[in-house]
Amino acid sequence: MLRLAHKDRAEEVLARLDPARVPRHVAIIMDGNGRWARRRWLPRTAGHRAGVQVLTPLLETAGRAGVKYLTLYAFSTENWVRPEEEVDALMSLFLETARGKVPELHERGARLRFLGRRDGLPESVLRAIGEAEELTRRNERLNVYIALNYGGRSEIVDAARRMLAAGLSPGEVDEETFARHLYAPELPEVDLLIRTSGELRISNFLLWQIAYAEFYVTDTLWPDFSPEEFLHALDAYANRSRRRGGV
Repeated sequence: MLRLAHKDRAEEVLARLDPARVPRHVAIIMDGNGRWARRRWLPRTAGHRAGVQVLTPLLETAGRAGVKYLTLYAFSTENWVRPEEEVDALMSLFLETARGKVPELHERGARLRFLGRRDGLPESVLRAIGEAEELTRRNERLNVYIALNYGGRSEIVDAARRMLAAGLSPGEVDEETFARHLYAPELPEVDLLIRTSGELRISNFLLWQIAYAEFYVTDTLWPDFSPEEFLHALDAYANRSRRRGGV
């Protein structure tokens, strides 16, 4: 009954959303898996596994709401300092998720892209990335970007390196040129940034793209983040005034 009540409330929020005010690009810092597990006396890997279960209903809801781009922060360049067994478990979970979820996402019309540095990732993960991108490359319903081995500062440094390698002079570099050398130049700037678990920091995520993003922070831990709350975040965004430096 409780699940049905949540579903009914989500449908109510979805019905009142103004399509013209739905954010085009939503980015999410999926935080709180470890705390979710610790509160249940479970290993951290159990929290990561529970977090994966949020993805299917979230992506379905985003597509229904009219979101066109969704970027998920899965693994940062700083996460390599975690215990080796946790990193190995995360990579194994990524492969398991790719096998189980990518065909499902393909059937739902989602296009998958990956942001981040490819060097340093296991060969098996690189193969899974390539297969997922190839399988879904013609899909158009929802563009899903997975930030894997990603860091905002690394992306900016890599963009600068690409411009230097291309032989651009300082006078040829402006914001538009710089944006064309990011990992995914077709990705529009972020309209709404959601962070779960209540932390008030950006964590080196999409530093260039969030320049004028609206923020929605919730104390909800990621494995408990529901489609209903996602829609409430969209509703909160729709009721804000985006002035972009104006009045």
